[in-house]
Amino acid sequence: MNHTTLPSSFRDPSGFMFQLSGSLYRQVNKVYQEHYDYLISSGLYSTLVDRGLLIPHREVDSPLAVQQELAYKVIQPELISMISYPYEWSFVQLKDAALLTLDIQKIALVHGMTLKDSTAYNIQFHKGKPILIDSLSFEIYNEGSPWAAYGQFCRHFYAPLTLMSKCDIRLNQLFRTYMDGIPLDLASNLLSKKSYMNLSILANIHLHSNYQKRYANKQVRKSDLNNKMKKSRLLALLNSLQSSIESMRWDSSGTEWGDYYNDTNYSEKGLKDKRNKIEQYLLVANPTSVWDIGGNVGLFSRIASSKGIRTVCFDIDPAAIDKNYQEVKKNNESSLLPLLMDLTNPSSGIGWSNNERESLLERGPADMVFALALIHHLAISNHVPFERLAEFFSKIGRHLIIEYVPKKDSQVQRLLASREDVFHNYTEQNFLEKFSQFFDLISSHQIIDSERTLYYFKNNRLKSN
Repeated sequence: MNHTTLPSSFRDPSGFMFQLSGSLYRQVNKVYQEHYDYLISSGLYSTLVDRGLLIPHREVDSPLAVQQELAYKVIQPELISMISYPYEWSFVQLKDAALLTLDIQKIALVHGMTLKDSTAYNIQFHKGKPILIDSLSFEIYNEGSPWAAYGQFCRHFYAPLTLMSKCDIRLNQLFRTYMDGIPLDLASNLLSKKSYMNLSILANIHLHSNYQKRYANKQVRKSDLNNKMKKSRLLALLNSLQSSIESMRWDSSGTEWGDYYNDTNYSEKGLKDKRNKIEQYLLVANPTSVWDIGGNVGLFSRIASSKGIRTVCFDIDPAAIDKNYQEVKKNNESSLLPLLMDLTNPSSGIGWSNNERESLLERGPADMVFALALIHHLAISNHVPFERLAEFFSKIGRHLIIEYVPKKDSQVQRLLASREDVFHNYTEQNFLEKFSQFFDLISSHQIIDSERTLYYFKNNRLKSN
């Protein structure tokens, strides 16, 4: 059998993920047998799954195991349609992931278990909500033991949320450099002196960082770390973290695109016409997945997601993504995932051997890509020529709905107002010529009350599903 072990799943001796014949499995190693059996027998697994907090799995025949001599069981988890990472989440998404982790830890303690790690990468967004995807994150709780995952929780959740709310929302991008979370000494240095007046920040970042520095080069016996925290104190810590995180906010006013649809040049008829035409193209293509690139708050993404099509809405603006996600939560939407993405510097492969966390391209292609009111920003604001745009879109989608915005459009004129117009190749003829190298034109439509045109292309280099 031709197994493929996932590059992101090699660090945990308890088990690992692998693919076989297009299906995803997790091998549970014998070293984890006692904890796995307790997870099931204690009722913790069923409780978490019933509440939608842990991804469900089914046990399969162990001959599927990659390493038979190590294997105890093989389980097949429910699939996540789109894997995402904390540097692609909005503030509220990371906040919800943090609160989920704390909820799970408290429930685990009731069942006699504890989270042995609390990495943000073990949380994914599934059917509109955060969920824990690692069934092997638990171990049997020994009365009096401290929470082994506390430091990791602070690096992956508490520190980045504090920095995003107190300093700059963009600091979640530090995850791309510090894959195991933001170092507490760095967080401490970035925070203002005023933050020392906040008791929670003082304890979980500043004093925590000083403690780590003090004992960094000292040999500490495991016995010295055990039997020092009663369960009541541990629960008090968890409640304190929860209360502090629940109170965190950030000011989203003044962002560039957060109120985009309050300042556009579409008439009411034009906007309706654009929506109707996109819906028609969707019916023709019949995609199972859509990526809306530069989708803002998801106005057009929802044309697809409302039909049950798995849709990811990417945007560079954290306020837009937060608004979009809040709408997902409010309406219990299960087919839409908003993600933060700078298309001029999309997520790359990072981690060990540059492949522990997949690049954006590796997570595609989608059946259909939307690129609506986008290319003028890329071509003019970022100087990306049409041929590069066409090549990129050909890598991420089998079908493409793209909106051409001519130079005389008011939004393009706004971009050109503060720069010299050196974009002589920004013409509709050149646009069509360059995109025809990668796509076949299926249809086009000029939007009512607008100079803008929608083009529906089919990729001639990727096969349709």
